[in-house]
Amino acid sequence: MKIIHTGDWHIGKIVNEYHMTKDQEYILNQLLQIIKEEKPQAVIIAGDIYDRSVAPVEAVELLDKVLGEIILDYQIPVLAIAGNHDSPERLNFGSGILKAKGLYIEGMLKRDTAKVTLNDEYGPVNFYLVPYADAAVVKDVYEDPNIKSQQDAMKAIIERIGATMDKSQRNVMITHGYVRGLEDPETSESERPLSIGGTDMVSYELFDDFCYTALGHLHSPQRAGKDNVRYSGSLLKYSFSEVKQKKGVNVVNIDGEGSVTIKTRELVPLRDMRIIKGELKKLMDPDIYNAGNREDYIKVILTDRGELLDPMRKLKSVYPNIMLLEFEDRGTRGNYDILLKTSRGKSKLELFKEFYKYINDAELAVESAEVLSRIIEEVERRGEDLEAN
Repeated sequence: MKIIHTGDWHIGKIVNEYHMTKDQEYILNQLLQIIKEEKPQAVIIAGDIYDRSVAPVEAVELLDKVLGEIILDYQIPVLAIAGNHDSPERLNFGSGILKAKGLYIEGMLKRDTAKVTLNDEYGPVNFYLVPYADAAVVKDVYEDPNIKSQQDAMKAIIERIGATMDKSQRNVMITHGYVRGLEDPETSESERPLSIGGTDMVSYELFDDFCYTALGHLHSPQRAGKDNVRYSGSLLKYSFSEVKQKKGVNVVNIDGEGSVTIKTRELVPLRDMRIIKGELKKLMDPDIYNAGNREDYIKVILTDRGELLDPMRKLKSVYPNIMLLEFEDRGTRGNYDILLKTSRGKSKLELFKEFYKYINDAELAVESAEVLSRIIEEVERRGEDLEAN
C-alpha cells in the first residue's frame, strides 16, 4: 500500500505579521500534483491542520478546496488527526458523516482509539488515529491516576490498542507530539511547546508493533529512532530557525509483509525564507540582491558600525518581504561592568570615547571627537547660564 504522509499544514498561519495563506495555497497545489503523480491509496495529515483553534475564513475555504479535490476528484481517502494547534471539538464536528466520503478525521481522544481499515492487493492495513491530548486529558479519559507524563499517556493508549490489535496484520499509527529517538529531535522556533521539563517526550520504542508511525508536530523532516517512525515535517518554513531545512512529504510503501520503503518528494515554496548579513551598502548592491529571489521572506542582519538613516525603508525597496531587521550584536566585546567601575575622574568626552569603543569595537574618529567636544562645551556653557539666571 502506498501512503503519502504529511503534517503540520498550519493553514491560516501568520509569520511576523505576514499572512501565509497564499504561500500555503501554492504549496498545497504542489502537494495535489504529487498526489496525482504518485496515486497513493491514502493521504495522512498528522495534526496541526490549522494554525489556531478558530481558523480564519480563507483558511477554512482553502482546506475545503484541497480535501475536496483529494477525496472527491482523486477518490483517495484522507486520514487526519488534531494537533496541539487545532480545536479538537471543531475538527470532530461532522466526522461521522464525512467518513462516508472518505475523510476520516479524529479531533478528540477517545477511550477506544479510532481504527480505519483500508485494503490493497495483500489484504487489510489498519490505521490507528490518535489525536493530540496532553497527559491530564488522557488521565481523565482513561480514569488512570498513574498517568503523569506524555510517556505514561502514550503507553496507556498503545496498551489498550494492543489488547485487540491483530499483530499478524499491517498496522499504522498516526499521532502528534515529541517522540525521542536515539538522539534528541531537531526542533524549530515555530513549534508551540507542549510542556516544560521534558515530560512531553515519548520513547520511539512504544511504536514497535506498528509497521509505520506517521508523526506530526516537529517541523523538520526526520526519523525518530527508527526508519519507520517518522516526522514528515511542515509543508513550509515558518521560522528563521528552519532556513536550512528542505520541506517535503513522505511517500511510504508498505509491502505484503509489512516492510516499509520511504522516499521524500520535495516541495518548493513560492517564497523561500532566508537570512542575509552584511553592511547596508553591500546588501543594496544589485549584484547581491539579484543573486537570489528578491521576493523571499528575509531576515537582515546589518553589520554597519555607525548610525543609519531609515535602513528598513531602503532595504524594502529591493527586498519587499523583509520580516526582521537586526543589527549585529557588538555589545559582547567587552565587560561593561569593568568600564563603569573605571569611569571616575574621567571627562565626559573620555567616557563617551570608551563607551563608543565598547559598542563599536573601534576608536572614535578624531573629527567626530572634535565635534563632540564642541557640543559638550556648548551644553555645559548653556547649563552655567541657566544656573546664573
